[in-house]
Amino acid sequence: QVQLVESGGGLVEAGGSLRLSCAASGRFFSINDMGWYRQAPGKQRELVAIITSGGSTNYADSGKGRFTISRDNAKRTVYLQMNSLKPEDTAVYYCNANILATSGYWNDYWGQGTQVTVSS
Repeated sequence: QVQLVESGGGLVEAGGSLRLSCAASGRFFSINDMGWYRQAPGKQRELVAIITSGGSTNYADSGKGRFTISRDNAKRTVYLQMNSLKPEDTAVYYCNANILATSGYWNDYWGQGTQVTVSS
């Protein structure tokens, strides 16, 4: 069974930094795109950043210049370095990965979410 396990959330003051990690475990053949999404209270889930298997990245405007997404394919892990955090970055952050399962089908998997709270 494929699982995505996130870590690294927490409480930080405005202007501070956090690094989120998300590791994929279980049996599968390959990982394509990996990304981070977030959902603030009362709002829809939104894309934060995405990285392809080849390392190409794309960011939402809200995080450009402040967030950096990276991945370690050998460790099956994606990271999100968040700098200059603002109170409006407060949300539950979810990891997402497009994975080729042993069934032979590509599926989207989600982590359980990790809370990021930025105090003003």
